[in-house]
Amino acid sequence: MALYRFRVTFEDYDDVSRDIDVKSNQTFEDLHRAIHQSTGYNPEYPSSFYISNDQWMKGEEITFMPNQKRIDRKIPLMEKIKLSSFIDDPHQKFYYTFNFDRPFDFHVELMKIILDETPGTTYPAVVRSVGEAPKQFGNVFNPEIAAIADAPDGDLDFLNEMAYNHDDADEFSEVTDTGIDDEDEKKVDDEEEEDEFGFGDDEAFEDDEKPGRDDY
Repeated sequence: MALYRFRVTFEDYDDVSRDIDVKSNQTFEDLHRAIHQSTGYNPEYPSSFYISNDQWMKGEEITFMPNQKRIDRKIPLMEKIKLSSFIDDPHQKFYYTFNFDRPFDFHVELMKIILDETPGTTYPAVVRSVGEAPKQFGNVFNPEIAAIADAPDGDLDFLNEMAYNHDDADEFSEVTDTGIDDEDEKKVDDEEEEDEFGFGDDEAFEDDEKPGRDDY
């Protein structure tokens, strides 16, 4: 039985790759599961292979755990389609999307066809592994959700509760800025209060007293 050796790389992490040998009569689901045996991911998520050209453009789709829309469109199922049915090129390419809700995209390329199996080997078989796969759900980060998760219950500050960010704070400052800082404003208020009672000008007060001393 002939073997297909595929090189599987993450589209966004090209320093991570896996080489996987699969029998020609095995299915796309077998390849799907082998990929995630090599990444450590749970494979039980809706996913699809797409027949691809050299520019990784998506063509015909082969799916796993289809939604109703794909069922209605009668998209072929991975479990029923043998790999040999879509190998027309010695460097056949497939574009592969795993987990549509939080997707990882892969490039899958046929590297060579091996005519003889290795005795005692169970296929699919991962024959080469380069780099550590990113965490399965580590590609989505929401800082607001993280802040809520890290804060003690009921101990969110005002800015977090109102969903303010730094940009909001800058806009707030621009609206209330009068051009006078707090210290200058306080000084002006104090001077006005002193003048109201006639004690704001110490020099004038001393000048008024000097003539009185000369009279004695």
